[in-house]
Amino acid sequence: MIRLWVIVIGAVAFMTFALAMLVIVPKAMLGEVRAPDGLVPYSEAALRGRAVYVANGCIYCHSQQVRDASFTNDERRGWGRPSLPADYFYDNPHLLGTSRTGPDLFNVGVRLPDINWHLLHLYQPRAVAPWSIMPAFGYLFAVKDTPLPGDRVIAVPANYRTVGKVVVAKSAAIDLASYLIGLRHTYQVPASANESHGH
Repeated sequence: MIRLWVIVIGAVAFMTFALAMLVIVPKAMLGEVRAPDGLVPYSEAALRGRAVYVANGCIYCHSQQVRDASFTNDERRGWGRPSLPADYFYDNPHLLGTSRTGPDLFNVGVRLPDINWHLLHLYQPRAVAPWSIMPAFGYLFAVKDTPLPGDRVIAVPANYRTVGKVVVAKSAAIDLASYLIGLRHTYQVPASANESHGH
């Protein structure tokens, strides 16, 4: 019976320690974080696109975090300045990611601001990057004989389309592209944020 109590007390102590280190302490450290002046809330279209991003598992191959130059070459790759907690003020949940099978997207809207590029890339990645291993998200598009008024027709190279057909972006594809081009973190970082991170 004593052994059982030792196990129970040990488990409770372990869970309490984990709760403190993983939830309470970070919350206390980041509780006063505010949105930087230049950080714009997501538009309705971008929020819908963010949901498409999550639903399609984009987070498994793309990160959204530029790491500090002291131990990585992220900045030299042209991905922007190191990210800070305040950069994710409007993200719930955050989509930092853990893998970089594809490039980091923290500032993809700065590097690639053309929505048409993103739509073509989503429809057929190899049409813009022949070496890409990203899957094509063809189900976010419709192949039609004739577009309807208001359809967003994608200019697809001849070798990736059916003769006599047009490729039209569905609303989910347009929303996802809107989310991607909205990923821009080039605003001035508050001095307090720099100081709190030792920069």
